[in-house]
Amino acid sequence: MLNILRRAGIEAVSASLDGQPIRGSRGTMLIPDTSLDEALKHDFDMVVLPGGQPGTNNLKADARIIQLVTTHGGRRPLWSVPSAPHLQCWQQRACSTASTPPVSRVRWMPSQGIAPTASSVEDGKLITSRGPGTAMDFALTLVERLAGKAKRDAVEAGLVR
Repeated sequence: MLNILRRAGIEAVSASLDGQPIRGSRGTMLIPDTSLDEALKHDFDMVVLPGGQPGTNNLKADARIIQLVTTHGGRRPLWSVPSAPHLQCWQQRACSTASTPPVSRVRWMPSQGIAPTASSVEDGKLITSRGPGTAMDFALTLVERLAGKAKRDAVEAGLVR
């Protein structure tokens, strides 16, 4: 996701709860740009919360994240990939629902006009995607929201899809 945002010339900052590298559920090491405390000193146009376990539970247990979701989510877009949306499901039409951990799914609600085959859904200031397989589409959607359709198209043209 950071790669796609940066290809679009968007300044993107990654943060971990304590500024230390994070080991993902599949062993991938992620090196953050900064700590959450440092990131919270800045006002961002958008906040993106990652999904996956145990990371989502770690976010959910941190009062700073809950405060961020509450304050930032009311003013600016809040984007997340499952299972991060369950941190705060306001009256949104789509919320993450945990199945057998670490798998999570987005409940797509046809009665609310959400297609069951959509890779992501936007509801007010919240957008979520179906999971890791939709990460590229999700990242391109972020580019479009932040920099416009022309920039999304230009970035996507440079990708082999």
